[in-house]
Amino acid sequence: MKTVKDKQIVVGADFAGFPLKEAVSAHLRAKGWTVTDMGVRADSDPNDTDLMFHRVGLRVGAMIAEREFERALLFCGTGMGIHIAASKCPHVHAGVVESVPAALRAITGNGVNVLAMGAFYVAPQTGCDIADAYLNAELGSGYEWWHNFYEFHKLAIDELEAFDYAAYKKNGFKVKHLGDYPLRLEMKPD
Repeated sequence: MKTVKDKQIVVGADFAGFPLKEAVSAHLRAKGWTVTDMGVRADSDPNDTDLMFHRVGLRVGAMIAEREFERALLFCGTGMGIHIAASKCPHVHAGVVESVPAALRAITGNGVNVLAMGAFYVAPQTGCDIADAYLNAELGSGYEWWHNFYEFHKLAIDELEAFDYAAYKKNGFKVKHLGDYPLRLEMKPD
């Protein structure tokens, strides 16, 4: 698997997300990242329907599902459509963000392995800052002071990975608990 620790990332964009993807990819390459691009490129044919947002999202999502890459960055006009597509693939936990704090929480609290941004809403420099925040954090990091923060969120990820809709429906729409960790809202100490 190509990992964040080894500075390996897969990206993808449709035509609307292309400018933001280019800015973020150039930024990451300048920082030593190997960027694998599975979407629209500078020389892409605008009539190539394989480059529609949902098809790029599925392609990148499959690379996460097949454990080829640990994490991915996706870009379209809003970030919504491409993230929905990637989310159809197993083992993909995708999120859309438009700010650095949201990117940090997406990874530290939710273990997002596919982060999407919308070029209609995210400026290039903000996109670079979002990518840096996302790629330099991991589940639970920055919240070590919060009792059971990691365990609580890891349990949620594990239950979502094990989720079977048919079994959920048969069980009266109740989630099969893999464990429990109480978590109360805590304020960061001074």
